[in-house]
Amino acid sequence: MTRKAKWGVTIAIVILISGMIAYPHLKNHYLASQDAANVPSATVYSPNRQMLNINAEVVKPQSLTDRIVSTGSLIPDEEVDLSFESSGKIVAIYFTEGTQVKEGDLLAKINDKPLQAQLKKLEAQIPLAKDRVYRQRTLLEKDAVSQEAFEQVATEYETLMADIDLVKANIAQTELRAPFDGVIGLRFVSEGAYATPSTEIAKLTKISPLKIEFSIPESYSLDVVDGTPIVFKVESSEGLMQEHRATVYAVESKVDVTTRTLKVRALYPNTRGTILPGRYTSVEITKREIKDALAIPSEAVIPEMEKT
Repeated sequence: MTRKAKWGVTIAIVILISGMIAYPHLKNHYLASQDAANVPSATVYSPNRQMLNINAEVVKPQSLTDRIVSTGSLIPDEEVDLSFESSGKIVAIYFTEGTQVKEGDLLAKINDKPLQAQLKKLEAQIPLAKDRVYRQRTLLEKDAVSQEAFEQVATEYETLMADIDLVKANIAQTELRAPFDGVIGLRFVSEGAYATPSTEIAKLTKISPLKIEFSIPESYSLDVVDGTPIVFKVESSEGLMQEHRATVYAVESKVDVTTRTLKVRALYPNTRGTILPGRYTSVEITKREIKDALAIPSEAVIPEMEKT
């Protein structure tokens, strides 16, 4: 065998051995590429990843109400802490706690005996003072007395009548009367107690009509004006939310610098007096009704980089 033949046999053996070694790797690569062409890419690159469920909603034109929603409180139309204008011992209490009273009703009274005695003394002087004025006028007409003498008697009569009016005013201050129609609350004093102008006797509340006080963002200041209808909700005794309608009657003249909101008040008749002040309420104001609106669920809107 020649030298060239030996080299040829050697090269053939080396090629055969290299092919036997590379064959399994080439086979596996070919099979993998075939599988990759027949299965989804997610399965190939992430065989352990689970499928995600996506909830979708078809957006369709619909009727939409543009509302302002707020919270507020129910407050009485009028409310006052009742007290006497003068000091003295309480001699009578005429009201029953928790009842309805009318404007002008006598509710309580303090001792006025010294004032009544003074009034009686002054009123006893009226006939004599009138008679003096009459006599002096008659004499003045006959030029029997001077104009000055007549005017002095007339002034004394007017002074007497003024003193009587002053005593009557002091007596009126010993009486506690209802300033308006309403429901009187619990009393804080008893007969025989000494009362001063700072002593609270009871609280008088007018609950018909009833006021609803709430706040709105300053951006809605042009949408809520005098006469704007609102709907407020309160919880009933059965635990259900009941809707009632009221009307805006006043809007605050300036925006609150702390909350940047505008305070609003509405009026509800409350003719039967079934709703009590002091309760929490939710308020809705309808701005406009939009037809054929496209509404997107809020959870589908994602804020990012000052955009949605």
